[in-house]
Amino acid sequence: MQSMYFTEEHQLFRESLKDFLQKEVVPHIDDWEASGTIDRAIWPKFGAMGFLGLATPEAYGGTGLDLFYTVILLEELQKINSGGFAAAVWAHVYLAMTHLNKNANDAQKETYLIPSANGELIGCLGVTEPFGGSDVAAMRTTAIKKGDTYVINGSKTFITNGIYGDYIILAAKTDPSAGNKGISLFIVDLKSEGVSSNKLNKLGWRASDTAELAFDNVIVPASNLMGEEGKGFGFIMEAFALERLVMAVNAHARAEHALEYVLQYMSERETFGRPISQYQALRHRIADLHADLDICKQYNYSVVHHMNKGEYVVREATIAKLKSTKMADEMAYECLQFLGGYGYIEDYPMARLFRDSRLGPIGGGTSEILREIIAKIIIDKKEYKAPRS
Repeated sequence: MQSMYFTEEHQLFRESLKDFLQKEVVPHIDDWEASGTIDRAIWPKFGAMGFLGLATPEAYGGTGLDLFYTVILLEELQKINSGGFAAAVWAHVYLAMTHLNKNANDAQKETYLIPSANGELIGCLGVTEPFGGSDVAAMRTTAIKKGDTYVINGSKTFITNGIYGDYIILAAKTDPSAGNKGISLFIVDLKSEGVSSNKLNKLGWRASDTAELAFDNVIVPASNLMGEEGKGFGFIMEAFALERLVMAVNAHARAEHALEYVLQYMSERETFGRPISQYQALRHRIADLHADLDICKQYNYSVVHHMNKGEYVVREATIAKLKSTKMADEMAYECLQFLGGYGYIEDYPMARLFRDSRLGPIGGGTSEILREIIAKIIIDKKEYKAPRS
């Protein structure tokens, strides 16, 4: 069936990206997974190809393309079987750079956005804290204004690119007594005096660096405040829709990669004189998995289409992440089972994919939190509206 979302230009972009990944990234993935460090030299190569600036205007070093180019980038990153490398890229582009694109002023964009699109600077987003995840309003990190600077104290955790990144888009309370209306966003250089980091040892996503960060009297110029004081909560809530949609697309692409791999394996693996793909019990389970995958994939494309038109898709993006990550987890579990003993061996790709997939229902808002958001919308009639600029 011909896609209603992807043009010939999209398909040419996909082929160019696949070729780039096979030549420049895939040969290094196993080393990066083993060391937990991505070679810094890959970032300028990504930037030179325009892959980091797909959503960034041309005036700031990007290409300003529609969201389906983003979908292609996310899908193909999942198909090289390194959730960690994929996370490092999309955390930079769709967490850190999203805020620079939307909320930074011209001077901040010149200093941070252009080098980010070029791959010269790597960013991360700092919202989650050790004492609270999705309860953003309860954050404890503070930024107290002193003259023409702010002094930041507090901590953040589960920060992708937090070790080897150059800057963080940091959420902190400029008015601790004002609840979520007291939250502001800052651009903080990670090499600033008073910033310390601890690399976390994760179950999966091993190629990416995930950090716990501490801020001890870190002095930040007032010019690094994004927008106005107290606007941070709205900025964060607006960006959550994109983050959840990104993770939904990641999930359906990861599931598709797992299914493609296992179908090839099953066509070659024989028992009792015939390929295991010919056993009815396995064939019917494959049929169910394929159907679940296709439902999620088409729903995700639909949500991307609406977001691309500028619609505020909080409910839809939340549903997309909830259902797609659950589906991808089930896909990884079943596909590993189809490989039998080989699925449990690290030399085969399913072991890594199984570990990487497990973060889907956790990161960017746990499935439990997402269900409560959806319940508030459909039961309590809560409305989520785009923040006023």
